[in-house]
Amino acid sequence: MANNFSRIMGKINRSPDFMRSFLITKLFCSKVKFAGTSGIKILKVSENVVEIKLANKKRVRNHIGGIHAVAAAVLAESATGIVFGMNVPDSHIPLIKSMTINYQRRMQGDLHAVATLSAEQIVEINSSEKGDVTIAVKITDESGQEPIECLMQWAWVSKVRK
Repeated sequence: MANNFSRIMGKINRSPDFMRSFLITKLFCSKVKFAGTSGIKILKVSENVVEIKLANKKRVRNHIGGIHAVAAAVLAESATGIVFGMNVPDSHIPLIKSMTINYQRRMQGDLHAVATLSAEQIVEINSSEKGDVTIAVKITDESGQEPIECLMQWAWVSKVRK
C-alpha cells in the first residue's frame, strides 16, 4: 500500500459489505468537508478504481431541477482525488492542477462517477519526485448517458522543499 490513506482503506475494505460505503464516505467527508456538504456517497475504493454516487436532492439542485453543474464538478474532483490519493506517497502532497469539464446535455436524476488510474500512472506517481497525471472520470446519469465529460489533472510535490 502506498500511503496511510490506502492502508486505512484496506482495513475498511475488509469490513462487512453493509458497512463499507458508510465508513468510506464518513472518512473522506471528515477530511474533505465540502464533499460532505454535497452529499456524495462513496461506493467503492481500490488503488485504481473509485465509484461515487450523488443523489439528485434539493441541496444540490439547480433552477431546473437537475444536479447543479458545480455539484457535478465536486463529484468528478472527489472521485479522481480519491483514486489519486490512494497512490500518492505520504512524503508528497496531492494537488488539483486543472479541471476540464464539458457539459453535453441536461443531467437527469442521480449521477454516478467512476474514476480510474492505469498501472502506468500508478508507477509514475510512485517513482517520480514530482509530476502530474490526467485522470478521466466517467459520469453517467439515471438515463445511462454521459451528460458531462471530465478530465482532472492532479499533481504531486514533495512535502520537503529542497
